[in-house]
Amino acid sequence: MTIIYILIPIAIIFTAVAIYLFFWAVKTEQFDDLEKQGLSILFDDEKIQPKTAQKKTSMAAKSANNSNDKDKRS
Repeated sequence: MTIIYILIPIAIIFTAVAIYLFFWAVKTEQFDDLEKQGLSILFDDEKIQPKTAQKKTSMAAKSANNSNDKDKRS
């Protein structure tokens, strides 16, 4: 019987903490967009190339454009 005197206050404290955490989550907008994370796996992210790779591809594109311009002039 004496265990009830310990368990009831512990249960009240757990309930109060759970209610506080729920209201905190609502206040900080944790529940606003529940489907965003589930849908984010369906779409590919843009791959960012390193700066050196970007320079190489841009230089290759310029040289290809120059060779195409030379072919058109001939």
